[in-house]
Amino acid sequence: MRLDKYLSDMGCGTRSEIKKNIRAGRVTVDEKTIRDAGFSVQEEEEIRYLGELVRYEEFSYYMMNKPQGVISASEDRKMKTVIDLIDEEHRRKDLFPVGRLDRDTEGLLLITNDGQLAHRLLSPKKHVDKEYFAKVRGCVNDEDVKRFKEGVTIDGEYTCLPAELTILESGETSEVRVIIREGKFHQIKKMFEALGKEVLFLKRLRMGSLVLDPALPPGGYRRLTEEEVGEL
Repeated sequence: MRLDKYLSDMGCGTRSEIKKNIRAGRVTVDEKTIRDAGFSVQEEEEIRYLGELVRYEEFSYYMMNKPQGVISASEDRKMKTVIDLIDEEHRRKDLFPVGRLDRDTEGLLLITNDGQLAHRLLSPKKHVDKEYFAKVRGCVNDEDVKRFKEGVTIDGEYTCLPAELTILESGETSEVRVIIREGKFHQIKKMFEALGKEVLFLKRLRMGSLVLDPALPPGGYRRLTEEEVGEL
């Protein structure tokens, strides 16, 4: 792999910044100063950038607490994306969010460059649980719980897979937890709409084995632990 690509993939900076530092003699490979950005390197070699050891990762995994007002996309010309919230030192070019949360929905979002893992987590055939907390305008009752369990029909024709609805508080504004096993566009909002109710707030808490870290503020992120990656 080219030296500048290696360093760029590991989020050491922009390609132009990296090339400038390579030419300035600020990069070493196995303790030898390299000034050629196209120099071929191997993953097992000791590569230092500005004196810091840079280890190559084929895949990167981040947990983010997505805030409202940010879109779940890799790039957008007009709006801020979840990738824009990743610090430049970690922002490798092949990162993408696994699945989408609506602009006004917050909570757990997995960001990675592991396409195979993303496919497994999103495939309807895998039936991966996605758990949400919601505030709903309207009194959610046992009949709604039953409808969710049977499968709510949305868009006038599609019947959702059976879902779990747990009532935390019922009243003019109800608080609930919902577990779905698919990810149709605006699915939870449409399911409640089909029951004559409106989702006022929605936050994803869990995706499969991955649970949102309560220490992460909105917009915050961290690397997944080896245990979390293994469980996924």
